[in-house]
Amino acid sequence: MNIKPEISWTDFEKIDVRSGTIISVNDFEKAKNPFYQLEIDFGDLGIKKSSAQITTLYKKEELIGKQIVAVVNFPKKQIANFFSECLVLGIYGDDPKDVIILSPSLPTKNGMQVG
Repeated sequence: MNIKPEISWTDFEKIDVRSGTIISVNDFEKAKNPFYQLEIDFGDLGIKKSSAQITTLYKKEELIGKQIVAVVNFPKKQIANFFSECLVLGIYGDDPKDVIILSPSLPTKNGMQVG
């Protein structure tokens, strides 16, 4: 297992991780690999879009209403014709294509900050 270099507390404080609820899911037809296009409600931060390679473990219909945690302060990233505005966090399974979404263990208000 490769451990990444140590970062400072100041570096960590720059990352804005928030709770959100997935409100729509679509297949991402133009992506090279199987991805979903997500719309996520972050409460007062608004609705942000994300592309996520989570198609092997999750069906579209079971993702609607699912609470997730995501990094919301990355710059937009263009993937084909889509702009991803946040990064949904997950854990890689034994197969790197199997991503397990990180999710609060109890319901939370959308937009709550992870700290």
